[in-house]
Amino acid sequence: MTFAIQEILDFLPHRYPFLLIDRVVEFEPAKRLVAIKNVTINEPFFQGHFPGYPIMPGVLVVEAMAQAGGMIMLAEIADRDKKLVVFTGIERAKFRRPVTPGDQLRIEVDVLAFRSRAGRIAGRATVEGKLACEATLTCQVVTRERERRAHGDTTGPDAGPEPDSGIA
Repeated sequence: MTFAIQEILDFLPHRYPFLLIDRVVEFEPAKRLVAIKNVTINEPFFQGHFPGYPIMPGVLVVEAMAQAGGMIMLAEIADRDKKLVVFTGIERAKFRRPVTPGDQLRIEVDVLAFRSRAGRIAGRATVEGKLACEATLTCQVVTRERERRAHGDTTGPDAGPEPDSGIA
């Protein structure tokens, strides 16, 4: 099973410039996902990382793996439009080669453990068959309303009564 960009947007809440998956080329529900990120010089992070020697930040390569893992989890959740998959841990991250403009990053994630509220994945990112990055990632499923309240947004339907401003 494959997914084009419009289908990816149905799964992930990320948008430009932070959506780091362009296409899903393999998908085995609750087991494995392979995604592609086409890396171009137009990426906003290349302006400062590094001028004259552009390298995709390693943390964004790991984020691309986390987004692929999030798709696996969200595919198993019926009300995924009300949920977020948030990153909770990175273990054994290794960066083997730089990712530069013009590269096609192949992101492979395999489920190590999966429950309705948490997961653990093994991720690998390669360019032309050569390992660029690998890591084990953990994540948690949370409701979007809870996330909004955590950031001070009290306007959602589950937010409770409006606080009294003290102005009469």
